[in-house]
Amino acid sequence: MKLDNETLRKLQLAELQLLKEIDRICSKLDIKYNIIAGTMLGAIRHKGFIPWDDDADVAMLRPEYERFRIACETELDKNKFYFQDQRNTVGYRWGYGKLRLKNTLFLREHQESMPYEQGIFLDVFPMDNIPDNYFLRTLHNFHCYCIRKIFWSEIGKKADKNFIKRVVYFFLSKIPEKTIKNYYWRFIKRGNKKETENVRMLMFPSPTKDYGYSREWYEDRALYDFEGLRFPGAKDYDAYLIRCYGDYMKLPPVEKRKVHPVSDIKVPDFGV
Repeated sequence: MKLDNETLRKLQLAELQLLKEIDRICSKLDIKYNIIAGTMLGAIRHKGFIPWDDDADVAMLRPEYERFRIACETELDKNKFYFQDQRNTVGYRWGYGKLRLKNTLFLREHQESMPYEQGIFLDVFPMDNIPDNYFLRTLHNFHCYCIRKIFWSEIGKKADKNFIKRVVYFFLSKIPEKTIKNYYWRFIKRGNKKETENVRMLMFPSPTKDYGYSREWYEDRALYDFEGLRFPGAKDYDAYLIRCYGDYMKLPPVEKRKVHPVSDIKVPDFGV
């Protein structure tokens, strides 16, 4: 299902409501967060959403993420929003949280059978410590890859185009959810015993061969214009965006302007 321009814009404005709620809670409790990835690129290059972008992302260092997760229990406007992560949502197989908008639907292709509510969402990524030594970081990245594929297996056993991979995912999906989640949380705790110069979102593919990001980008922040509002991001945005995208001011060709396949969607009207 391809989104038409009007639906896409409604989706973006719904995600802006989610971003505003995150900013409200974090400002109230002095929780440090950053807009990241395509959201940060959109702020610098477009002063708002990348025109074809269909999601939004923020990140927090692990201690700040845990503060935000707990704050959602009491501070979140639960008439409008709900927060999901592995610890409060049965069947949730992502290594990061999602803030969602009530009474909406954004159903990604091949995720129709996931056993939880799937409203329009904004990803909230915890940034965990990773080894500063490149060799150890490479091994750590492979470890992350293996855990991520086990989590993904519930979807991959149906969605992957390769028959052999579907078979592998089928067997990986037999690992009990509780077992892999317990293993993952032990992995997180071990890695965060010592503060490092490099961090990353463990359960999301690294965009570069460095397999990580500078901690300073999440500690030294500035405010940026985004859709007529201002949100925090890396003060050294140039270094951050070069790490993520290379020549980030150059628009990609049309065929590389990626959007996520959607099987069903229900968006509110925020004034399009």
